[in-house]
Amino acid sequence: MRHDCVDGSSSGASRRSFARFLAAGAGLTVLAACTPEAPGAAPSSPSPVPESPSPASAAAVESTTAAAEPPAPTPVPPSAAASLPGKFSLTDPASPWVVVNKHRPLQPADYAPADLVQPAVRLAVSGEAALLNSTTAAAAEAMFAAAARDGVVMTLASGYRSYSTQVATYNGYVAARGQADADTASARPGYSEHQTGWAFDIGDGGGACSFQPCFADQPAAVWAKANGHRFGFVVRYPWMFHPITGYYYEPWHLRYIGVAAATDMANRGINTVEEYFGVAAAPGYA
Repeated sequence: MRHDCVDGSSSGASRRSFARFLAAGAGLTVLAACTPEAPGAAPSSPSPVPESPSPASAAAVESTTAAAEPPAPTPVPPSAAASLPGKFSLTDPASPWVVVNKHRPLQPADYAPADLVQPAVRLAVSGEAALLNSTTAAAAEAMFAAAARDGVVMTLASGYRSYSTQVATYNGYVAARGQADADTASARPGYSEHQTGWAFDIGDGGGACSFQPCFADQPAAVWAKANGHRFGFVVRYPWMFHPITGYYYEPWHLRYIGVAAATDMANRGINTVEEYFGVAAAPGYA
């Protein structure tokens, strides 16, 4: 979860430090609110990226880049979105402004969007994971088409995830790793943005670095970060802002908040929806 190595584009120094750290055998936690499946049996051969290093390891990754990164901004007051002509609920899961994090579960916990549809985009998944709410789907279609015109191929890598699916996913992590570690790798049921239909994960048409830190350098991620606001999307979990969002860098996780709000965030240089909408940071479960 990070803006490609800062609140905007990644710095070369940060990425080089990150690459050296990974080469040394550590890795950034692929945390998620985004992990689409529960872990299975341990692989017989090592994975090129560690599946889930400890929080200490993840902190060490960020410490290697801290000198190249600006300090985290001070909290933005609740009036940050006040200039927008329309206002939406921050608690209603049917609202494009709903803020879901480790302090703000969905109400009700088993919420399901009433308007799930499959967008006409390139899919890397099927079933419920290929669905979004109708507003997000239309915006995604426009964004994917614009990216394609610029020669960038995006795929929908993980969309809607029901409460029951999240129960199975989270419980799989708990069984495999224990709850403390599970809470660094998967959202608890009722706490995932994927359940709202407002969020989804993208992949790159070339297939490289899916759900890995190196995805930040892939054309789809670079394009989405620079242009997503034009279609109402923000990178929900930017680089170096896990003390606010509760999740480490996820350059693949896009969240729809509407064109006006996303563009205002970009123009103001505000990095997280927590800061933009003036809600408390949520580094861990309350």
